[in-house]
Amino acid sequence: MANTVPDDRVAAVRAFSRSYTKFLGVLNEHLLDTSYSLTEARILFELGQRDATEVAELRRLTGLDAGYLSRLLARFEDSGLLRRERSSADARRQVIRLSEQGREGVRVLDEKSARQIRDLLSRLTDDEQRQLVEAMDMIRQRLAEAEAGPRVRLRAPEPGDFGWVVQRNGASYATEHGWDSSYEALAARIVADYLDKHDPARERAWIAELHGERVGAIFCMRDDDTTARLRLLHVEASARGAGIGTMLVEECIRFAREVGYQTMRLWTVSVLAPARRIYQRAGFTLVQEDTAEHFGHRLTGQTWSLDLTSR
Repeated sequence: MANTVPDDRVAAVRAFSRSYTKFLGVLNEHLLDTSYSLTEARILFELGQRDATEVAELRRLTGLDAGYLSRLLARFEDSGLLRRERSSADARRQVIRLSEQGREGVRVLDEKSARQIRDLLSRLTDDEQRQLVEAMDMIRQRLAEAEAGPRVRLRAPEPGDFGWVVQRNGASYATEHGWDSSYEALAARIVADYLDKHDPARERAWIAELHGERVGAIFCMRDDDTTARLRLLHVEASARGAGIGTMLVEECIRFAREVGYQTMRLWTVSVLAPARRIYQRAGFTLVQEDTAEHFGHRLTGQTWSLDLTSR
């Protein structure tokens, strides 16, 4: 339940907001005496922070409506500020890169913004500058914490969760990759094996929750006395980009080390590039590949391995 907020505190925040936005000039039609609006400048600043940015990630960073953002990007592209291309990892995704003209525009905006803030701070004493910066840091941190809301929680599966894992694996891979029901059957067999033969001292499963909703899962299962197997890593499409897959894999590895396994293995297919990147960052290395019919498609299966005795 949200806390009650007195009217005078609401009024104080609104007064601060009006004062600060007036100083920065964001209420004017153009920002910093340039041809860009505040929203346009924000997009350029975000694009300038990295070599390439996926459109979906830019939408997440800016919080803009997809249609509105698309129109702004089209305008920038027509003006020669950026170029769009298909992601090499996933052809369904668009990647944006600033052109040299676009990077020059960001440089001009950055210089003007820095000059404006420097002019403001120069009117204050050194102590006043420190107090102002500390107050702004506190405001930013408090608002960021409030906006973040509930954090990701990993928990043990409860009744009904195992059926959810099978259903979401089957539905997600059918929707995203066109896999047939043989993959859902595989997921069901893995879950059934876990439930029938589960060794609680050497095997474990986790459900990831975000804002109280199930968004992911992973299983650590026994291959033999020295080898653990990572199985059924799943993250809902709506929750990707929040680091949930990495969190699940790290927890699985931590448990396997803790109970004394020396090696962890997993099997995946080459088209699942985001998952593969998570495995690589965790230290897994590719040890075997084979191309065959899997789940109604000709896919390249991959076996990855991690030495748990080294860190």
